[in-house]
Amino acid sequence: MDTINPGQDDKHARIWGMLCHLTALLGIIGIPFGNIAGPLIVWLLKRNVYPLVDEQGKESMNFQLTMTIFALGAALLIYFKIGFFLLFLVAGINFILVLIASIKTYSGESYSYPFKIQL
Repeated sequence: MDTINPGQDDKHARIWGMLCHLTALLGIIGIPFGNIAGPLIVWLLKRNVYPLVDEQGKESMNFQLTMTIFALGAALLIYFKIGFFLLFLVAGINFILVLIASIKTYSGESYSYPFKIQL
């Protein structure tokens, strides 16, 4: 029977934690609600295995739900000609913060997103 050494277990936790954030980019590449489905799937699969994944999965889901609410609000403002700019702004902020969160989580740090509505 194979056993995983503690260092390897930590590395797996960090990789899965990073994936909680990176899978949110599925929404940016055009998969409808991929920004929510990706982190949700990773979180559901590994939340009971790694505490870091449980924590970062919840953080990622909360942030992505917030970004979805902001994007829907921006989409409503397209009629007033400011919505396109706001949609690009929301997507850009989302992309940058997801990358930062992924890097920090892979390095073993807990990351907390700014600009999120605590749901």
